[in-house]
Amino acid sequence: MRIAVVSPLYESVPPRLYGGTERVVSYLTEELVRLGHDVTLFATADSATSARLQPMARQGLRLDADCRDPLAHHVAMVHDVIELADEFDIVHFHLDYVHFPVVRETGLCSLTTMHGRLDIPDLHPLFRRYADMRLVSISDAQRRPMPWASWVGTVHHGLPRELLAAGSGKGGYLAFLGRISPEKRPDRAIRIARRVGMRLRIAAKIEKVDLAYYESVVKPMLSGPAVEFVGEIGEREKAQFLGEAAALLFPIDWPEPFGLVMIEAMACGTPVLAFACGSVPEVILPGESGWIVTSEDEAVAALARLADLDRAACRRAFEARFTTERMASDYLRLYRKVAHLPRRTPSVRRAAA
Repeated sequence: MRIAVVSPLYESVPPRLYGGTERVVSYLTEELVRLGHDVTLFATADSATSARLQPMARQGLRLDADCRDPLAHHVAMVHDVIELADEFDIVHFHLDYVHFPVVRETGLCSLTTMHGRLDIPDLHPLFRRYADMRLVSISDAQRRPMPWASWVGTVHHGLPRELLAAGSGKGGYLAFLGRISPEKRPDRAIRIARRVGMRLRIAAKIEKVDLAYYESVVKPMLSGPAVEFVGEIGEREKAQFLGEAAALLFPIDWPEPFGLVMIEAMACGTPVLAFACGSVPEVILPGESGWIVTSEDEAVAALARLADLDRAACRRAFEARFTTERMASDYLRLYRKVAHLPRRTPSVRRAAA
């Protein structure tokens, strides 16, 4: 198939450091190329890909000090995608909703993977106006706030099978990886680690919007014993960080759409202790790849049973369910499904409205 993959421009593909969406876009793009498809990637000029690259910004906009309005770059990219639309059998957007008006008016053969939370009330009037957009969820939990949308499928994320090797867990510490934010709850992780008497290593990004939370809640907790704040790490450091951990703490307090770090830990053979929010029950198999809990007391009790978990079984759970081969296969099935659906013209849509 001739496939266009349209990435956000906030980070390169793959990202230099933090960036879950762009990382998944990279994994999917490379697997589609490996399978022999003709893939064009719309992304930043500093992206690295074996697909045909259409550069839409000189670098990831988050790291571009001269970028004042990232939305302008994304609108311009949508224009360029439409200009080249005849070259593709399917266009796969990863841009949330910025392209919806153009897709509707052109009848472009496309689908959109939603990567963020959908329980925000501001989104619902907009998505009802564009209820005919063909959407893909990254977990069944993600779509629950909008069951009436035109969902064509759910595709769980996947990682390249050899990206992260199974580790030994010899470091003996608990790991927290991701963002410092109220919904990710590093404060919970610190309290849990101290209650069980285990060292906690935190590798996380701090965004400007979360700086007040870090300064007022998390930073004062770092001065105590057995907590190390590593900072933001890249892909090359991730294998050792996760592989040497005894377990990953995922103490979230929000409807997590997927949680890429959970399958990254599983790929390293590292069990995950996660709170039962959002996609967690779809990803973690209790007693095999980790434990699912609902309170800090349950988390402490579960960590006392870490020895019951087999790291090899955790790795096998990843290989069975969360590889890029499976992810690409799922998307190819949806591409073919959407390509055979009837195109909706503007007049038909107005009549339906």
